Amino acid sequence: MRLAKNLTAHLLWVSLLASPFVSQAQSQRNFTDTLPESINLAATAPPAAALAATDTLHTLSDSLKKELSIIQLPADTVYPGQKKPFTRSQLQEGSNKRFLTRAVVPAAALIGLGIYTMQDNGFYSSHDLRDVRHKHAPNFRTKVDDYLLFIPAAYMYGFNAFSSQNRHDIGRQTGLLLASGALTSALVWPTKKLTNIDRPNGENHAFPSGHTAYAFTIATVVDKEFRHKSPWISVGSYTIAGATGAFRVLNNKHWMADVLAGAGVGILSVNTVYWLHDKLFQNKGLNTTVLPTVLPNGSPGLGLSVTF
Repeated sequence: MRLAKNLTAHLLWVSLLASPFVSQAQSQRNFTDTLPESINLAATAPPAAALAATDTLHTLSDSLKKELSIIQLPADTVYPGQKKPFTRSQLQEGSNKRFLTRAVVPAAALIGLGIYTMQDNGFYSSHDLRDVRHKHAPNFRTKVDDYLLFIPAAYMYGFNAFSSQNRHDIGRQTGLLLASGALTSALVWPTKKLTNIDRPNGENHAFPSGHTAYAFTIATVVDKEFRHKSPWISVGSYTIAGATGAFRVLNNKHWMADVLAGAGVGILSVNTVYWLHDKLFQNKGLNTTVLPTVLPNGSPGLGLSVTF
């Protein structure tokens, strides 16, 4: 009896050490399907000991199968029922060529267009749009633009609560969002100081628009996390971000050039963070496994394995 107990403890420790490899495979199949493979570990032991260990594991399996399937929590799980969990662009997030064509080029075009239309320059300048605003909506005032940009973030977390089709877990989403926001800030605020362009209402530090940059940062994160669920989520997010920029112009707080450049900065920041993230983690996420185990002294406990 003591031999069976010791073997059980050591077998469970072995299963805990092997769980990083198990957790990778479990994104493709259910944990309960892999349980017999765990039992096969006993095959390498002497026949009598293997039989005792197998009987013990079978006794534990009925009570643990359901529990283990619940607490097995890989971060980037492909949940049951997802027919197309990732788009082509999501799977190729770390591709240098795709990053150049889908992120750098569009962002550079928006920022370049903003620079081209600064002040009274360009085929249709920021001053031209300012004059149109003064003519048709001289008294327009709203504070909607101070809050509108947060709406995509709110429904992103709502989708996490009510949908099983999130691309990353909520912790990783938050980390990617914060990292993208930090990079946006690092690009926006020094540029504001360096350019020192007055706003149309006479205030300073106009270029680029911070509100617009953050709005497109949030919208792009939502697009990356949930575009596989529905393209309309992405359309709605970018529409809200664009509306934020439009309200900044209508409120006479920014030039058109500021808004265009801000949009480019937001898109570039998020794509850069996701590109680097995929380079570092190879789009595998931070897979975690929690397993009940028996400690060497025979008492029950929990084991945690983390796979990067």
